[in-house]
Amino acid sequence: MARTPTPQQGEAEREKSKRVSALRGLGPFLAPYRKMVALAGLALTLTACVSLILPVAVRRVVDNFGTESDMLLDRYFFAALAFAGLLAVGTALRYLLVTRLGEIVVADIRKAVFDRVIGMSPAFYEKIMTGEVLSRITTDTTVIQSVIGSSVSVALRNVLIFIGGLVLMLFTSAKLTGMVLLIVPAVIVPILVLGRRLRKLSRENQDWIAESSGNASEALLSVQTVQAFTNETRAKDGFADVTDLSLLAAKRRINTRAVMTMIVIFLIFTGVVGVLWIGARDVRAGGMSVGALVQFVIYSVMVAGAVGALSEIWGELQRAAGATERLVELLHAEDSVNDPAAPKALPSPVRGEISFEGVSFAYPSRPNISALSEVDLTIAPGETVALVGPSGAGKTTVIQLIQRFYDADHGRICLDGIPLTDVSRDTFRRHLALVPQDPVIFADTARENIRFGRLDATDAEVEAAARAAAAHDFITALPEGYDSFVGERGVMLSGGQKQRIAIARAILRDAPVLLLDEATSALDAESERLVQDAVDEMARTRTTIIVAHRLATVKKADRIIVLEGGRIVAQGKHDDLVAEGGLYAKLARLQFTDGANGL
Repeated sequence: MARTPTPQQGEAEREKSKRVSALRGLGPFLAPYRKMVALAGLALTLTACVSLILPVAVRRVVDNFGTESDMLLDRYFFAALAFAGLLAVGTALRYLLVTRLGEIVVADIRKAVFDRVIGMSPAFYEKIMTGEVLSRITTDTTVIQSVIGSSVSVALRNVLIFIGGLVLMLFTSAKLTGMVLLIVPAVIVPILVLGRRLRKLSRENQDWIAESSGNASEALLSVQTVQAFTNETRAKDGFADVTDLSLLAAKRRINTRAVMTMIVIFLIFTGVVGVLWIGARDVRAGGMSVGALVQFVIYSVMVAGAVGALSEIWGELQRAAGATERLVELLHAEDSVNDPAAPKALPSPVRGEISFEGVSFAYPSRPNISALSEVDLTIAPGETVALVGPSGAGKTTVIQLIQRFYDADHGRICLDGIPLTDVSRDTFRRHLALVPQDPVIFADTARENIRFGRLDATDAEVEAAARAAAAHDFITALPEGYDSFVGERGVMLSGGQKQRIAIARAILRDAPVLLLDEATSALDAESERLVQDAVDEMARTRTTIIVAHRLATVKKADRIIVLEGGRIVAQGKHDDLVAEGGLYAKLARLQFTDGANGL
């Protein structure tokens, strides 16, 4: 199975965030909720200020405990209760706002990322696994949700506590504050040194999680093939290896963070104990009151706790910075296929003339192997053209280029004389109907799978399309008829039934251009005859391009295009091409003699 680049390989492929400033990428998502952010900031500031006022009240109580009247003491305690109530309300409001903000912003990010990747061309998915994209949308956004909904507000509150506490410590005792500040460099150094390593380990951990998700997604989507070739053990071992590497990276991240937290907290509280010892001596010498020392100690503990919390939150912020970077990469990913700045309109009605003018193309993943070379081809409105040739000749490539899943490297492709690159993709794709070789069936009902071809179709139109595709009988035989759930990827249907659902979808589309990529390859003889009659009826009024491996289908085409090595080597009617000899005659002869389906 294909594998994504390892985190070490990915390191060289994309620029890494070196700072927590990568979180600025969240700015556009926070901007619409400025009022909520402002209210959360006010609540946060309120709780920090109330927390900083409480030690002053404690000092007054301690210093005047033996001299104040009972009434005054009662007032002090009632004031303390009032501050506690204010602190409770402010904390609850802050929690409510930031948690709700986190949920809203993450929902917006998920929608923005999905909106971006759902429109990316197939070239994008040649470089990244679908499972990794899903990991970024789920795992990475969960990390961001935790940070916005908790860590950022806690960090800001601790910053305010740290700054406010230092200022009030200075007013309480400049001497003791100066001694505390001597400890700060000893605390900052391990945060910077270990924080840099923690940032790298956090990103590596996220990368392995993404690869693990991609590995599992690929295996589960191909579970029948895995089981058919009895490769469950290989799939298990592959997933276990990637998961173990992810766990190893997580353990290294956790160990580093634990060591950093241990060092910081030890240094901070060692300093607090030392300052308390000196302060106690000053109290005995009459240099400061007991209440002042108690106030200073409380502020010291608050400042120390704030620094310890910040060192712990720093790791979370760095982890979120890596997650933000990965999501921003998807949002800013460049697509090789883009709509024009000023798209042109197609003629109305669309006639369905398709022309290839000197088209050459190589897939981005195989730039040195030409899929099409200098192809010139014009298909008239209403003409039925069959594309034949050996595997790799370029037949499916023609179908993909008509849908503009890729852009030609040279030349141009036109619909009714208008280059596809001059028209928005949504505009011209509305006039195309596709039946792929491997039909895509969604985890929904049979009715909704057909209605996918035209979402505004009525139930009667859906059923008429199913009848035309010889699908009505087997659908009505399902437990709930058209409302029967067909399972993920249509697992409850046979290959031929899936194909007929896909054909019904294309019939319902009612587009002027019909693209059939081996559309009847999975049908039995009876179903193929019924479907072929429906296709023939559709083709009378539509431009139809057929990639076919069955001679009966090819012989009915108005024109046969023979491809080899990405070039058109012959074209014409069946009898004429057979008479000419060459590749087509050879393919026809092989089918006649071997009974093979390959043409």
